[in-house]
Amino acid sequence: MVCRVAIIGAGVSGLASIKCCLDEGLEPTCFERSENIGGLWSFMESPEEGRASIYRSVFTNSCKEMMCYMDFPFPENFPNYMHNSKLQEYIELYAKHFDLLKYIQFKTHVTNIKKHSDFHISGQWNVETQKDGKLESHTFDAVMVCSGHHVYPSIPVDSFPGLEKFQGAFFHSREYKGPEKFRGKKVLVIGLGNSGSDIAVELSHTASQVCISSRSGSWIMSRVWDKGYPWDMLIVTRFESFLKDALPRAISDWLYVRKMNRWFKHENYGLIPVNRILRKEPVFNDELPSRIICGTVVVKPNVKQFTETSAIFQDGTVLEGLDYVIFATGYTFAYPFMDDESIIKSRNNEVTLYKSILPPFLEKPTMAVIGLVQSLGSAIPTAELQARWATRVFKGLCKLPSKTTMMDDIDEKMGKKLKWFGHSDTLQTDYIAYMDELSSNIGVKPNIPLLFLTDPWLALKVFFGPCSPYQFRLTGPGKWDGARDAILTQWDRTLKVTRTRTVPNSQKCFSFSVLLKILVIPFLLAAIFMVLN
Repeated sequence: MVCRVAIIGAGVSGLASIKCCLDEGLEPTCFERSENIGGLWSFMESPEEGRASIYRSVFTNSCKEMMCYMDFPFPENFPNYMHNSKLQEYIELYAKHFDLLKYIQFKTHVTNIKKHSDFHISGQWNVETQKDGKLESHTFDAVMVCSGHHVYPSIPVDSFPGLEKFQGAFFHSREYKGPEKFRGKKVLVIGLGNSGSDIAVELSHTASQVCISSRSGSWIMSRVWDKGYPWDMLIVTRFESFLKDALPRAISDWLYVRKMNRWFKHENYGLIPVNRILRKEPVFNDELPSRIICGTVVVKPNVKQFTETSAIFQDGTVLEGLDYVIFATGYTFAYPFMDDESIIKSRNNEVTLYKSILPPFLEKPTMAVIGLVQSLGSAIPTAELQARWATRVFKGLCKLPSKTTMMDDIDEKMGKKLKWFGHSDTLQTDYIAYMDELSSNIGVKPNIPLLFLTDPWLALKVFFGPCSPYQFRLTGPGKWDGARDAILTQWDRTLKVTRTRTVPNSQKCFSFSVLLKILVIPFLLAAIFMVLN
């Protein structure tokens, strides 16, 4: 019987795991090597070994209604998209509200995790920790790895001939904290992800010249979407997911590209992805197109080679007098505290996890990796639902198939990932499909046909409105009595912080999207009829 659970890391995934353990009657002990909770979102002036690091100006890319813990909405006066300090404040409120801090051992470094000598019988783990130079050994019935994937930077030095000759400075974006020392300098940012774009835009206000080098391009989205609403509250919906799955692939791809180009034509800005129909996570940056059109950021192709003072690009152009190169080239997955890293990287040195959580080859299912999957949805509710599933697996409430079936499922998911997202080192997945898969296993997935019969107004909000985290607390284990009200009032909280000046109500018009939704309702009613008969 699993009772004592070790949790590695007190970031957003670790805190969710502590609470889920408590909800299931388990005994969590969380080991955090720093002196504070928050993980990635706890800003530090200098990067520390073994923990994630962000720059001072980081804002969230998910809005508050879509990124909250499922039974703990953000305070209504919090902005829709938050500076990292504001999100850290929310994380601390969450930990205090559910009294989670007493389960955390701070300044405690996990140095080794290995199977207990009788693991094949007990499923237990030996966890070695270090605090104030003192080593201790503990035995736990299960382990939840919540150490994140923004810790160990990747700088592909071998891919850039001549870098060893470069006389300027180069470093990973993990070390970037602010623009002060780059005033009047020429800077090259390699990588067109969220970090690379943010850094390039910020530096464009102080540096003499900023270039972004991108090998494959990317879709750029604004946090501000149609009519000024948050992008994710309009796009991450069950209705949008239904259309994507129901429409022929060619039409779905056309609509996707059209949606991505609605703000500006990416081709005209040198940003369009090489494979434009892949659903790779877009870059969220509200300023990048304006910085490009003003000439303060220049987009270039991949770097062919470096010289002592310049970068030569694949198109033959040269950036002379280069002072700094910032590699926004992502991170590698590493688990230095694992005695046998192949437990997680069980095939071709790649992360191989059932439902992106569970190592499939363990004799006993007593280890879970939380927060490693990436999708268009927010990390916080994703990690929470993963933790809810994992703790119920530990207790034997969620039954697992055979190892062969689990590997077949992993391979099937890998095929879908390649189809929709292309080759990627990350565990990318479709947000709503993934959340529904986990919630079905737990018994907390919203029953849309039943809702249309019992609570039609709520059903409309759940299906056509944002797929907000509260949906997974409406019913079943872990049901939260405030979930229905949170869903019905989510737009009120969204607009409260933007409608700060009283203005006359604008005349409402009948949109095509409303008509389309009305046309879908008969099909939903037909589905309900089929379910009942």
